Amino acid sequence: MAKILCIDDESSIVTLKCAILQAAGHQVTSASSARDAIEKLKHNDYDAVVTDWRLGDGDGRSIVQAAKSRSTMPVVVVSRYVSEAFQAAEPLADLYLEKPVDPRELVTIVNELLKSTGKTDGAG
Repeated sequence: MAKILCIDDESSIVTLKCAILQAAGHQVTSASSARDAIEKLKHNDYDAVVTDWRLGDGDGRSIVQAAKSRSTMPVVVVSRYVSEAFQAAEPLADLYLEKPVDPRELVTIVNELLKSTGKTDGAG
């Protein structure tokens, strides 16, 4: 079981993504803003981050930067604005997925990224 931080400013979307990842056997913490996510990254350890790009109080770049400055944890951006996110300055996320994302694809990708970092016991 991996610890995953899931960020989206749309409450129904973050709830859905958290439920999908929890059903796959992960321990998931939600955040609904860039500020909240960055605070959680400062004070907690996570194995991966799944974030939207456009957030009400910032963008995914600040999330990617905060996550990558702490560790090599994988960061997946799930957004309607993938092209905008992909063109952002360094650091880059590990993967960019266009909304809406297939739940099975999200779980498979997160699990594969976690395996590549040795942070999962094969859950899912």
